[in-house]
Amino acid sequence: MNFPTFHVMAKPIGPICNLDCKYCFYLEKESLYPTAEKWAMREDVLENFIRQYIEAHDTPEINFAWQGGEPTLLGVEYFRRVTDLQEQYADGKRISNAFQTNGVLLDDDWGEFLRKNRFLVGISIDGPRELHDAFRVDKGGQPTFDRVMRGIETLKRHDVDFNTLTTLHHSNADSPLDVYRFLKDIGSVYMQFIPIAERIAHQVTAEGLRLISPEFTGAAQVAPWSVEPLQFGRFLCAVFDEWVRHDVGEYYVQLFDVCLEMWAGMEASICVFRRTCGAALALEHGGDLYSCDHFVYPQNRLGNIMEAPLRSLVESEKQHGFGEAKASTLPKYCRECDVRFACNGECPKHRFLTTPDGEPGLNYLCAGYKMFFRHIDPYMRFMAGELAARRPPANVMDWAWTQLRPGKSTHGQSPRS
Repeated sequence: MNFPTFHVMAKPIGPICNLDCKYCFYLEKESLYPTAEKWAMREDVLENFIRQYIEAHDTPEINFAWQGGEPTLLGVEYFRRVTDLQEQYADGKRISNAFQTNGVLLDDDWGEFLRKNRFLVGISIDGPRELHDAFRVDKGGQPTFDRVMRGIETLKRHDVDFNTLTTLHHSNADSPLDVYRFLKDIGSVYMQFIPIAERIAHQVTAEGLRLISPEFTGAAQVAPWSVEPLQFGRFLCAVFDEWVRHDVGEYYVQLFDVCLEMWAGMEASICVFRRTCGAALALEHGGDLYSCDHFVYPQNRLGNIMEAPLRSLVESEKQHGFGEAKASTLPKYCRECDVRFACNGECPKHRFLTTPDGEPGLNYLCAGYKMFFRHIDPYMRFMAGELAARRPPANVMDWAWTQLRPGKSTHGQSPRS
């Protein structure tokens, strides 16, 4: 498979984190490296990755993404070395960096560095205090909300661009407007909402994992913190209804922007809604490359960049098969669905249910996505029409209010009819 561009989420400290978020699927990946003594990505691995990643892209701008675990545990000096290496190997290309953090350790040194080097920072926050602290606690089980808010204030003080990543789980998904309005109040203009849907194996796997892949056939149950499908759909619909009447063009929700792409006939800019996947990979601290951040399992290890070129691993038959499987394993029930053009079965990580006719591979969140996609259809068709006519999609706000008139309904049609 030829990926003209591909994206690697680099985890220079692996799964090591200063928090103990109860729903985190990555903390237990520590068991995949039982002999690890130091978790920081070694200098030679770091340099090799930066050089290869830049060389592998024939584009004017190269975007690096740094995550964990918690990357701030490595300290500012570590990332000064990152930017030095990027400058050394840039070869005339522009370099940009995205940095996902829980925000707890952000201070003025971090603020100065992130601003100077124009890092785009993603802050993980799950809503107001009581909703955030339901699961996002430190290693001692203590709440983290106040520390995260101090981190956000640090970013604001240093004029660092940031967005927010909010996980949707069983405890916060019943409070959509509380969450959305809170994020606006703290200055988040760009928002991501990520559903938490995990299964717990009744017995630990041979690799020491409890949160298992969709292919796992042993005894397992949906984790109690997972968002319920219709709960997820209701959350999205409620936030969308507020956004489409008040906030289009002023606040940006990643999912809504991607939906407009799809209703306008474009390919989705995020992998979960594309027909195939495979162009978004994950690099562990020791140089192991995995098919996807959500598939860091032994069977999805492609190799190590210290032993094989990064580009060759990305374009390997194994990764080709992984990416194509998203489409080839889609059940008939999904292939015949009226919202398939938007969903495409969503992320394979969530496909662990069976369809009504017994075929495996149905997405756990299917009912919620169907509710949401059908709900937003008239508004998306309107915005796509405005785009086609070279008018601002924000015109939908005035139009949306007209749909509240008694007896007025634009629902009940098939999407894109």
